[in-house]
Amino acid sequence: MHIAVAGNIGAGKTTLTGLLAKHFKWEPHYEDVVDNPYLDDFYHQMERWSFNLQIYFLNSRFNQILQIRESGKNIIQDRTIYEDAHIFAPNLHAMGLMTNRDFKNYKSLFELMEGFVAAPDLLIYLRSSIPNLVKQIHSRGREYETSISIDYLSRLNERYEAWIHSYDKGKLLILDVDKLDFVGNPEDLGIIINKIDAELNGLF
Repeated sequence: MHIAVAGNIGAGKTTLTGLLAKHFKWEPHYEDVVDNPYLDDFYHQMERWSFNLQIYFLNSRFNQILQIRESGKNIIQDRTIYEDAHIFAPNLHAMGLMTNRDFKNYKSLFELMEGFVAAPDLLIYLRSSIPNLVKQIHSRGREYETSISIDYLSRLNERYEAWIHSYDKGKLLILDVDKLDFVGNPEDLGIIINKIDAELNGLF
């Protein structure tokens, strides 16, 4: 079984992935931010490194999905391959930070890969306001994230909402993280777990 957690930068994907993995005894697969050789360069010079970064993420996520399907285990994944293709890459292109040539190349590669991967059995989307995202980004103190602008986060949020509105690849659970403190409040985590249980009962 493949569960995936989607959401904007700072929505709480990694934290929730860890908490749910612990509760359900799922194997967590996290986004590669520590060993990513492009991330720091990208945030300092987006136009130069946007294509390289997106190709790195696409490759990394494609490998992850192949491993998930081959493992036969119950796995929860922090961020999906769809977010790169439907949100981050098109946003960089629209902002003039990725050339038409690079974006066309990127899209062609994603469409090829998409034919080889299956959607998650359940997609959990963390919906968040911009103030909440900013607060979370500041509190975790990653140096390369200090240059992220509110405009950039807002553009991403708009694309996330558009993508989720049209998502039809499988089961979808939307959580409003402005109203849920799943780190500090065990009751809120319990609410999320109950919602997931209700969704997953139809999978077995």
